[in-house]
Amino acid sequence: MIEALIREGLAEYGLREHVPPEAAAQLAEYGRLLIEKNAVMNLTAITEPPEVARLHMLDCAALLNVGSLEGRRLLDVGTGAGFPGLVLKILTPSLDVTLLDSQQKRLTWLEEVCGALGLTGVRTVHARAEELAREAAYREQFDVATSRAVADLRVLSELCLPYVKVGGRMLAMKSVQSGAEAEGAAHAVAVLGGRLGQGYDYEIPGTGIIHRVVVVEKTAPAPARYPRRFGQIKKAPL
Repeated sequence: MIEALIREGLAEYGLREHVPPEAAAQLAEYGRLLIEKNAVMNLTAITEPPEVARLHMLDCAALLNVGSLEGRRLLDVGTGAGFPGLVLKILTPSLDVTLLDSQQKRLTWLEEVCGALGLTGVRTVHARAEELAREAAYREQFDVATSRAVADLRVLSELCLPYVKVGGRMLAMKSVQSGAEAEGAAHAVAVLGGRLGQGYDYEIPGTGIIHRVVVVEKTAPAPARYPRRFGQIKKAPL
């Protein structure tokens, strides 16, 4: 069931011919492993197979319509159960993916998933986003930073943009009602060396739900003093 829904959804997005033929089956197995693991670890509140297919796999797959990820280097900040980073990797094998999370047990499970699916070119990093961004090996080293975290865009921008190289992009997965939030984050984005780009709205196949990808283009290096400590970021967003 999951595989069929994913195939139909990818076709509806116009992506069927642009992803590997085995991608739908791999995403279906990823979904099965997620449901199985969720019985003993809190990874998701979405547990019914059709919803896993649509609200996880197809929701994340929509990011491929924002622009090509072929051969790019992507950081998924606060990856959780691997969304959207691992989904994008399955759909774009040439994508180099780093999954960042503050909980090691999630990353250990994601490593197991990668092994089960035979995926290479995926790294997991156990760290806090605001601390890792100060390390030269990660700071402004990525073409794309993604986040599906439920956090204010001002906060996400400070956590994500320091990782993005000039000319790269941050893709934040948001609700379609996030227009005012994006406008309110314009100052923070500018301070961090970015500018708001053209957002992308999409309907998740079979749901009637419309989501938005907020696109931030990196135009200049982020000032060295950012990101601040997380307490400061939360208490006084830019």
